[in-house]
Amino acid sequence: MGVFNVHDAKTHLSRLLEQVARGEEVIIAKSGRPVAKLVPVAAEPRRPGRLKGRIRLGPDFDEPLPEEVLAAFRGERE
Repeated sequence: MGVFNVHDAKTHLSRLLEQVARGEEVIIAKSGRPVAKLVPVAAEPRRPGRLKGRIRLGPDFDEPLPEEVLAAFRGERE
């Protein structure tokens, strides 16, 4: 884990982000005092079906749209 002052962090941000992407943690300090920590973001794994029962479609979901809505899509109405 490296400690970098604000000026160095701003100057070498791309390099620090590469370090973080490799799994390292980076501390940013102001006047020698740690104020922030850069850590890798853990991606949340996809879980199929996690919204089951929470999304509902109306019974008319696949019915044709009303003519006035279709006309608006075609730019014929405001």
